[in-house]
Amino acid sequence: MARSAYQKLKPLYIMNYLLQNSDEDHLVSMSQLIEHLAAHGIPSERKSVYDDIEALRVFGLDIVQGGSGKNAGYYIANRSFELPELKLLVDSVQSSKFITHKKTATLIKKIETLASIHEAQLLNRQVYVKNRIKTMNESIYYNIDAIQSGISQNKKIQFKYFEYTVQKTRHYRKDGSFYVVSPFAMTWDDENYYLVAFDSQAGIIKHYRVDKMTEISSTEEDRDGLDAYQALDMAVYARKVFGMFSGEEESVQLRFENHLVGAVLDRLGQEVFIIADGDDHFTVRADVVVSPQFFAWVTGFGAAAQIIGPDDVVEKMRQHINSVAALYSHVGQD
Repeated sequence: MARSAYQKLKPLYIMNYLLQNSDEDHLVSMSQLIEHLAAHGIPSERKSVYDDIEALRVFGLDIVQGGSGKNAGYYIANRSFELPELKLLVDSVQSSKFITHKKTATLIKKIETLASIHEAQLLNRQVYVKNRIKTMNESIYYNIDAIQSGISQNKKIQFKYFEYTVQKTRHYRKDGSFYVVSPFAMTWDDENYYLVAFDSQAGIIKHYRVDKMTEISSTEEDRDGLDAYQALDMAVYARKVFGMFSGEEESVQLRFENHLVGAVLDRLGQEVFIIADGDDHFTVRADVVVSPQFFAWVTGFGAAAQIIGPDDVVEKMRQHINSVAALYSHVGQD
């Protein structure tokens, strides 16, 4: 490439070097910039570099001059992401169970490129991935892309759905036949991604674990069930369905000790109406999908939580507790 062509690229080299190597605690000197340009075959004088820096400022790059004397230099002040924001992104990626170990490492490396090399080292020190529980399904990212394609094209999708056996092998439901549904959204619950879709045969909205779907593709058939989906409040739906376990939806009344109010609001939402019940307890009424997962949530609080109505749900809870207790009835008996 001719020297004049390299000269035209000079501002880009300066911008890239500052983005990679500078931050408020690490200034880049004029000498470093000139040396960097020379290493790329672009001999430069201070005045021309000053002019390029000013041009980059006009372009919108927040280049700040700091320090004095030998410590004088430049750094990028405002970036697309601040360091605390990048830390949040890294934490989200490494704590997400549906992202595999391999993809976690790849994504974190990409996030680090949004910071200076010095800030990237700070991010790297806070990464703890090795022993976290992660999905075994590497194809989940392609699954998400295929689902989004069906949604954007207003087409039904088909896929196979599996569950793991005790041998950790895949067992496909419906004898390996394809499911065909109308995809509308994806939701996050209990560290897993779920597809929310309309099942035309059943005539209802259903959900499917995205990491347990394979061979996803769009069909030529347009989606249906839009009315059913639009009638669905996704935030309310996620609160009602504990662990995405299916069951009958009922209005349930519960009684808790006062110290559990935070946990109840976290699960049932800030909109739930709380009624004081004496000095030490409160009651709430909420629409939930009654399932073993719901019962497990209540029993997780021990004697500090109780289902008090309706009677049929109380009876189901009693049966659930008895069935669990029966598993341990022999303990201590000779």
